[in-house]
Amino acid sequence: MAVEVLALAGGVGGAKLALGFARILPPDKLAIVVNTGDDESFYGLHVSPDLDTVMYTLAGLANPDTGWGLVGDTFNTLDMLGRYGVDTWFSLGDRDLATHIHRTQLLQQGATLSEVTAELCSRLGVDHCVAPMSDQPVRTFLTTPSGELAMQDYFVRQRCEPRVTGVKYEGSESATPSPVLRSAMEEAKLLVLCPSNPYLSVGPILSIPGVREGLESFAGLRVAVSPIVGGSALRGPAAKMMGELGEDVSCAAVARQYKGITDAFLIDHQDSGLASDIEEMGINAVPADIIMETEADKVALAERIMGLAANMS
Repeated sequence: MAVEVLALAGGVGGAKLALGFARILPPDKLAIVVNTGDDESFYGLHVSPDLDTVMYTLAGLANPDTGWGLVGDTFNTLDMLGRYGVDTWFSLGDRDLATHIHRTQLLQQGATLSEVTAELCSRLGVDHCVAPMSDQPVRTFLTTPSGELAMQDYFVRQRCEPRVTGVKYEGSESATPSPVLRSAMEEAKLLVLCPSNPYLSVGPILSIPGVREGLESFAGLRVAVSPIVGGSALRGPAAKMMGELGEDVSCAAVARQYKGITDAFLIDHQDSGLASDIEEMGINAVPADIIMETEADKVALAERIMGLAANMS
């Protein structure tokens, strides 16, 4: 696989930009490596929320109102589980459950998560490469005043309300990069850190031994897109977490976390005043239209990044 672009993604923001790249690049030129720190077992099934969000988005099946789950899904199974007294705080639709049932069956038969993901994507007509960050389990936990919370417990059950005082990635020390991530770090000419939560989406990927080092020595151009615009997160708890962890809530603070693995950092035009702060880190700050509301926005941002790569190479 002669990959030219390696995109590291997680969450809805990552899926949006991944779609933009998928619209302008042939399948063999793009590798989308996705966070699996959110993976969890629900109702006896292996659920990979970020992998599925990217997969459903590329397949044209994602719920446009939420960005995750399947459009038009029903929840009859969940309703019935509730009648049996099962705690159904983690909502999975009926057709979505089919994905998790099949994934769990394949994993139990000995397939790796990479192999399972490739199979699921193929069945849904997703030609571009979507792969997990690792085939070994890595789980994100948030430290809060009342104890540690698994990512989905914090994000869904607790609605991101607890104050976060720390983040850890359990299992990362014994995990290895997935085959796609390992090869793409060596082959790709462009690395893209999608506008995903730096703690919950990108952080788990970087926690795998050898990944940050591989990105530090990456031979091509390294571009990141800020998930913070005007001091706020476009989606999710990134801004809230940054403040609670003692960081400035700004695009410059995100750039600081990516220092050493980023050559160019795309910020929204309204944050142009922070460009000099980013430049002082040795990172090229690039004001751009980074808010993706339509598919045209997603494609335009992907094209902007490809143009930047062409000009800086």
